[in-house]
Amino acid sequence: MFIYSFSFQCGGTVHESTHRLCPRLDRRSELDLQRDALRQAGCSTIYEEAASGKSAARPELEQCRKALRAGDTLVVWRLDRLGRSLPDLVQIVADLEQRGVQFESLTEKIETGSAAGKLQFHVFAALAEFERGLIRERTRAGLEAARARGRSGGRKPKLDAKQIRHIKALLRDPKTCVAELARDYGVSRTTIYKHCGVVQPRHD
Repeated sequence: MFIYSFSFQCGGTVHESTHRLCPRLDRRSELDLQRDALRQAGCSTIYEEAASGKSAARPELEQCRKALRAGDTLVVWRLDRLGRSLPDLVQIVADLEQRGVQFESLTEKIETGSAAGKLQFHVFAALAEFERGLIRERTRAGLEAARARGRSGGRKPKLDAKQIRHIKALLRDPKTCVAELARDYGVSRTTIYKHCGVVQPRHD
């Protein structure tokens, strides 16, 4: 369960807002602690949503992102509450930055509005790229080991559940090439589209 809290401040003729996000935990004391921290940060309105940090469907979070404007700040209680993975988190914050929206995490004390905060997040971005590279390397190593054991002949193997999870993790990065993934896994692009929920592009 999540809490999204929005605090609106007016400065001159420009309307700026600070959007707060925190997870709602089972124990009321922990929830109250987070609420207090957000209110002390200037929150005035709270929205709740039944979702986990790794849930793909988070409509209230999407509404929050749509409401953000240049000059706003999105503040989260903790980093892992915003993104389903490190690459996902980096992508969300990069999107906010392109729109002129700042980001802050209360627990980790990260603020992209400061030089130190930007540096910290650049380190996270580098770690996300490193994570993607490790997944690719493990995938290639596994395929090469399978081929060395004589499993490369015959009909192309279907993707197992673990491979599908790896592919989905890589596909969260918009820079990931489906053709390269298909080649790495020894399957067709159609197989990737079919098993990983990717919309196949039309060629009119």
